[in-house]
Amino acid sequence: MHVLILGGTGEARALASRLVAAGHDVTTSLAGRTETPLQPQGALRVGGFGGTSGLAAYLRTTQTNLLIDATHPYAGRISANAVAASAESGVPLIRLLRAQWNEPAGARWQRATDPEAAAAALPTGAVVLLTTGHGGLDAFLMRTDCRFLVRVIEAPAKTLPAHMRLLIDRPPYDLAGETALLRREGITHLVSKNSGGGQTSAKLDAAQALGITVVMIDRPLYAPAREVADIEATMLAVHELASRR
Repeated sequence: MHVLILGGTGEARALASRLVAAGHDVTTSLAGRTETPLQPQGALRVGGFGGTSGLAAYLRTTQTNLLIDATHPYAGRISANAVAASAESGVPLIRLLRAQWNEPAGARWQRATDPEAAAAALPTGAVVLLTTGHGGLDAFLMRTDCRFLVRVIEAPAKTLPAHMRLLIDRPPYDLAGETALLRREGITHLVSKNSGGGQTSAKLDAAQALGITVVMIDRPLYAPAREVADIEATMLAVHELASRR
């Protein structure tokens, strides 16, 4: 089958490898926000499609047999476009969405609906490890009464103000490293999206061990789609669809 993966995650890269090994013709599409992305197996496409109609046209033109949305859990717009483009083109859609993190007993989590609410939840004088990526960064710029260590894979285009300091780093992270970072920087609050997965979860374990408050931004709502939680379930769904052809 000709499969288009909407990628940008570790799961998308692992899935591309599995599908190529199984003999499928795989193209992974990346949004292009990261200048030096890790390369998946198979073909690579970089850049947007031009909304729902553009994605649907691409699926038809390339005679794609299956669309897999394996984007980040907070890539809400492309996930919505995938649902609509699948319906418009008639190409089946599978959404690979990793399970979200659950608050463990004894942790100190505050829930926030969006970055703006997360920024408002921080008390004056907070020393914050901000791990939300580039999206939503503007919400924290006005909190000059707090100090931020902004951890991102690549530096944002804009110059950050004096109360924000960049930490360029790429996951995975381990518990020892995260614990040392939180202690060294005197972090009082961790702001995170509920991305799920194991590559960045050590920060939550470290925060709990040190009694640090976690401000957790809820996931966006998704339009209904056939949804699986891991690579194995995705491969089973792909095999099922391939057997019907």
